Amino acid sequence: MNIYKLLCFVAGNLVIFSAVSAQQKSLSGKVTDSATHVPAKGITIRLSPGNQTDITDENGRFFYKNIPGEATTITVSAVGYQKKSYLLADFKNGQTISIASRQTQLTDVVITANTTNPYKALSEMDIKLRGVSNSQEVLRIVPGLFIGQHQGGGKAEQIFLRGFDNDHGTDINMSVDGIPINLVSHAHGQGYADSHFIIPETIESTNYKKGMYDAEKGDLAVTGFVNFNTADAISSNTIKVEGGQYHTYRVLGMINLLGEKAKANDQSWYAASEYRYSDSYFENPQHFKRFNFFTKYHGKLNDKNRLTLTASTLYSKWDASGQIPESAVDEGKVDFYGALDPNEGGVTSRTNFSARLLTTLPNHDIIKNQLYYSRYKFDLHTNFTFFLVDTINGDEIRQREARNLYGYNGSYVHEGYIGDIKLTTDAGINARLDATTNSELSHTVNRYTLISPIKLGDVTEFSAGAYLNETFHFNSKFTLNAGLRFDQFYYKYNNKLAGDSTLSGAGVYKANNNIVSPKFNFYYQATDRTQFYLFLGKGFHSNDARVVVVEKGSQTLPAAYGADLGTVFKLSKSLLFNAAVWYSYLQKEYVYAGDGGTVDFSGRTRRVGFDFSGRYQPFASLYLDADVNYAHGRSMDDPKGENYIPLAPVWSSTGGFTYLFKNGFNGSLRYRYLGDRAANEDYSLTAKGYFVNDLVLNYTRSKYEIGLTINNLFNVKWKETQFETLTRLKNEEAVNGIAFTAGTKFAAVLHVSYFFK
Repeated sequence: MNIYKLLCFVAGNLVIFSAVSAQQKSLSGKVTDSATHVPAKGITIRLSPGNQTDITDENGRFFYKNIPGEATTITVSAVGYQKKSYLLADFKNGQTISIASRQTQLTDVVITANTTNPYKALSEMDIKLRGVSNSQEVLRIVPGLFIGQHQGGGKAEQIFLRGFDNDHGTDINMSVDGIPINLVSHAHGQGYADSHFIIPETIESTNYKKGMYDAEKGDLAVTGFVNFNTADAISSNTIKVEGGQYHTYRVLGMINLLGEKAKANDQSWYAASEYRYSDSYFENPQHFKRFNFFTKYHGKLNDKNRLTLTASTLYSKWDASGQIPESAVDEGKVDFYGALDPNEGGVTSRTNFSARLLTTLPNHDIIKNQLYYSRYKFDLHTNFTFFLVDTINGDEIRQREARNLYGYNGSYVHEGYIGDIKLTTDAGINARLDATTNSELSHTVNRYTLISPIKLGDVTEFSAGAYLNETFHFNSKFTLNAGLRFDQFYYKYNNKLAGDSTLSGAGVYKANNNIVSPKFNFYYQATDRTQFYLFLGKGFHSNDARVVVVEKGSQTLPAAYGADLGTVFKLSKSLLFNAAVWYSYLQKEYVYAGDGGTVDFSGRTRRVGFDFSGRYQPFASLYLDADVNYAHGRSMDDPKGENYIPLAPVWSSTGGFTYLFKNGFNGSLRYRYLGDRAANEDYSLTAKGYFVNDLVLNYTRSKYEIGLTINNLFNVKWKETQFETLTRLKNEEAVNGIAFTAGTKFAAVLHVSYFFK
């Protein structure tokens, strides 16, 4: 009897053990795009019941160590793709799933703690539905980011985000396919980020994050970062012709260079090129010309290695109306769209090469290596003060440089388990060398006649950063990311002007410094529709090498500290919200003013604010979106009433509706609102806000598209950029006030596109 009981006990335990073992079995698979055959990254995989989720990696792979006993179904979903579901009993371990694209639906958005970027859903929805029709729209895809163009598309935009006037890129880190857009120690300003070498139609996705919370990003990433990712492959060829007001023309071509057989073998190669011309809406024609070429190869070398090669080139030339004093317009001395110095303008070029190798180890760890090179030239002619300093020849300046940029990005990603806790380790190295020859600031007349040199020298800046990210997925509700980054900088400036007042004679000046930046990000999945997150981090931005060598490197890597408390939630399947309150603190810094060749001191600043984004799709054909942003920023070292941060945005908002009907009609009506803000420290001058609307109307069929784009639909007068500036017109007294560049008038552009295989 006792033996019988013992046998029953052993048999029962064997049954239980077998059941547990069956429950604990692992599961893996791969997801690819059916049109391009490219591995699909960032796809959500869900097991149900139980709602355990995973996100596909760079190879389109997903993996579950343990399958819950109650799970019966596996579902594959992503924004812009058809959802697929399988019974687990029928799903083969290691199976490849091919997913086809479809009209973008908010119902496809899945909120999960596995996604450590709360903006992922917004970026995926927005770029697929709204797209990017021009180079300025490339940047406006980021909620809360505002831009201002000074010279009609020839110069990098002024960027505003989270209460920061980022100038042309000082506090926002930007890249495309791993190649940095920002140029450090630039002749016009630190972190200068001219993104016009990107052809908008080649962009497949954006990855952005506000704040200083990502260990992968080092220099300049105080207000956040923006990564643009071009398509690895295109599904069809495109020829596009545009024409509109103010002698505006554009021609675009995107062509597959390999056939369908190559795609089936996991290889793709395409080329894209554009040419644009415009006189623009100013009284002084801009004669703006821009040529872009881009090509990309993406292929599978073998089962473990994928190679991506890219090459691009930009050439741009323009005449500019420049900014004009508000007082001169009020007195009728110049028209709102007029110019005071017809010699302003410039020419710029940039050529990029990149090689990226993705290697998958037998244990599915991923190693990425990238080498890149850029050749860059810049020649800008401006006159901000007219006859303030030189009452005879005027105050025209010339800023010029030629640069070679060499860089490397490397990373290693490992996914493992500590018991049932999934641990993702991401370690990496970034290095870049900027070698600039004859970085020049000169006082000139008629562009090329030299009156006197102000700055002239060779700038060499080398930076290297190493980071470690550890992400703990404790369970389906709690995720913790802890990151640590170290950055080292070396500077050398070969001064060629003995009379440079900021230095003690001609010769070579050197300096170096470094900084450590910790990051902590917490995620809590309250329900399958609600996530809360808390971000804490330290960041920094570097200063121009010409500042650092003067200050011997001390305090020239001002630290920034920030915190975000936010949530992502869906009130219904078709209603998505993202909201956050945030805080940032920036230490004192030295700022190199490229327009004057001087060093300006700026003290500590503190900013608080909130961001709110809403997305609603009441019908499959209608998509509504709105972003509202508020920032309160003040200098901490100045008395109250004199501590405003000039040009820092306070209230801003963008939004609109997009429609996509089955009969081919589609388009959007959008708005941009930027509120009034202080133009100087005591708010005695106001940078006036604006409210501008844009309209897009398209008729799209499988082989062609006809469309109309209207910027500034209601033809309002608005000022795109504004500055407090002390100016003097010829033979007049100096006046301190607002100088501005006018925003676009009503501007209509027609386009016709032809699609073919």
